[in-house]
Amino acid sequence: MKIKHHLPEHPSFVTQTDGDGSASPGRAAHPLRRAGDRPPPRATVSLVVPARNEARNIPWVFEQIPDCVDEVILVDGDSVDSTVHMATRCLPTVRHVEQSGPGKGNALRTGFLSATGDYIVMIDADGSMLPAEIPHYLHFLDHGFDFVKGSRFIAGGGSLDITPIRRLGNLVLLAAVNHLYDAKLTDLCYGFCAFRRDFLDDLDLHSSGFEIETEMIAHALRSGLRIAEVPSLELPRRSGHSHLHAISDGRRVLRTLLSERPGARSAAPARRSPA
Repeated sequence: MKIKHHLPEHPSFVTQTDGDGSASPGRAAHPLRRAGDRPPPRATVSLVVPARNEARNIPWVFEQIPDCVDEVILVDGDSVDSTVHMATRCLPTVRHVEQSGPGKGNALRTGFLSATGDYIVMIDADGSMLPAEIPHYLHFLDHGFDFVKGSRFIAGGGSLDITPIRRLGNLVLLAAVNHLYDAKLTDLCYGFCAFRRDFLDDLDLHSSGFEIETEMIAHALRSGLRIAEVPSLELPRRSGHSHLHAISDGRRVLRTLLSERPGARSAAPARRSPA
């Protein structure tokens, strides 16, 4: 049985006029916008993808990038394979930049400074994160949040890759950040995030390694940014070996949490986000 959909009989529902003058269904009018006014321009989106020897994974990742992304920045970490060539072949418009120093932190900071979009999204190049989830992150930025992070541990999220030792380490570090920063986060060590580029200075990033993801969250909390968590599914790396070292990187994350906690050192006054 087919179900017919009818347009709601509501005064806020308007019709848009095609070029020939005929009417076609349109979106609901904003209550403060007059008929005929143009909607505000859509925020532009930059996607930063740090990569080192990810030539076999880049095609799958780039094929999944949604149309809402306006700019893709590949930050290459001295790859010895065809990472850069594969990226430009899959997406001729990709912007390729060389990172300023070793480590994922340096790669991300290089990419952030090169981004021109209103929103910046960061994603790994190994195929463990779904680019199709990006619109969910943008939805929260569009609706007043300043920083959006993925969570594998809320309803709708999950992980097909996390090991028992990584899960245990995440729980310990998560408890630490929630205690030190008076927060209620559900995931910490996951690098699928998006934020308003206007707040890059507030994030005040200096880390060079994997701990940069924790530094971002710590500084966002300390600066009073409005943070949202969205469910995300972590997939297994599609090819190759991870550059993550659970024990040593976990220690660096913990040191970051302790050194960046409120009151641990003098910090510039936080700038509140616009209402």
